[in-house]
Amino acid sequence: MVGLAVGAGALLVLVEGTVLTLGLVLSAAIVGAWRMVERGRLRRLAQQRADCVVEVCEALAGELRAGQPPLTALRHCVEVWPALETVATAGELGADVPRSLRRLARLPGASGLTEVAGAWQVSQGSGGTMALALSRVADGSRRRRATRHLVASELGSAQATARLVAVLPVAVLAMGSGLGGDPWAFLLTTPPGIACLASGLLLAYAGLAWIERIAVAAVDP
Repeated sequence: MVGLAVGAGALLVLVEGTVLTLGLVLSAAIVGAWRMVERGRLRRLAQQRADCVVEVCEALAGELRAGQPPLTALRHCVEVWPALETVATAGELGADVPRSLRRLARLPGASGLTEVAGAWQVSQGSGGTMALALSRVADGSRRRRATRHLVASELGSAQATARLVAVLPVAVLAMGSGLGGDPWAFLLTTPPGIACLASGLLLAYAGLAWIERIAVAAVDP
């Protein structure tokens, strides 16, 4: 989307003038910034879900070890993660709990519920102790969460550096203005300046998106 807007802006320099082209470039920059902010929000939400899944595994295993029936334990876990309300209600109505858990596991970050559903199904079919199976699931989820947080902390410095590099040109332009130059007029009112502005914004967006993609691939819950 950003690339198309930049290309269209470069073409319109010769047709409609610099004002319209500048508007297109700035609109594309705003859209790109909004998309990055939205992706960050969704990623944080997925990480929160992943943490909730770990807490649910631990709470459910603890309830079962205390002698609570599975459905009662599941109902108590709704207090830990309200999204389990649909699963608990389905179980109380006699529906398939593992299927409901797998449906909820489709949410970004909640994939760990697939293991909970498997433990529930195996325990129902074999008559085994669900508490032991869920304890092992909780241990595995806890280790993955610790690893994920460690990787995220290690990547945090690289992401912060990338954001700093992306805003450095603004500081350079401010310094140029302070030294008596007028770089803003060149960038905002002349076709070569607008072309430079569009290219710089596109490269900054590509760099930040690349860093974010690496972070998502490394910390995917």
